[in-house]
Amino acid sequence: MIPCRAIIFDFDGVIVESEEIKTRAFVAMYRPYGTAVVDAVVAHHRANGGISRRKKIRWCHRTQLGIELDEAALEDLSQRFSRMIEDEVVACDWVPGALDVLAEHYGQRPMFVVSGTPHEELWRIFARRDLHRWFVEVWGSPPGKPEKVAEILQRHRLDPRAVLFVGDAMADLRAARAHGLRFVGRIANGNRSPFPPGTPAIRDLTQLVV
Repeated sequence: MIPCRAIIFDFDGVIVESEEIKTRAFVAMYRPYGTAVVDAVVAHHRANGGISRRKKIRWCHRTQLGIELDEAALEDLSQRFSRMIEDEVVACDWVPGALDVLAEHYGQRPMFVVSGTPHEELWRIFARRDLHRWFVEVWGSPPGKPEKVAEILQRHRLDPRAVLFVGDAMADLRAARAHGLRFVGRIANGNRSPFPPGTPAIRDLTQLVV
């Protein structure tokens, strides 16, 4: 096997324990529309981890409320969501082993983040948590994860077979498979695996072997 030359991480649920923060925000945003809507929204959110919240909010309004959002309204709701969650994400726990993994591989191989979180918000969170120093590049949405992975591979002249993607959602696995990257899925204790049988998986980053 070709030695690992670089690592790409998702952020939410891989480096920090922020997934339930996002879920609670969707619940709060759609609670005024009733339990059935909230249940559908949460199910969609959980089934589409790694997808940008703008796409999720547009889908929720269209399918659950019958509202087709224009760009201004979508941006307003996205900013409202950001205000609801940003401080909590800054303060939330690390995924066990995350800091040890970053310290172990820093300077040994380049590390990147490719997240579905809006880019500007992600950069603010990284600045407040002093995370930028660990990574060569940090990318949020848009565009999608496959596009950003392609850019990273090209810009840094990386052999895809020598790059590991660590993610917790099917969007991460699809981005890795689209470019022939290795993949390890993080499945937190008590969660059902979103991945196909046979996908390499870990409970947290204390189990990550590169």
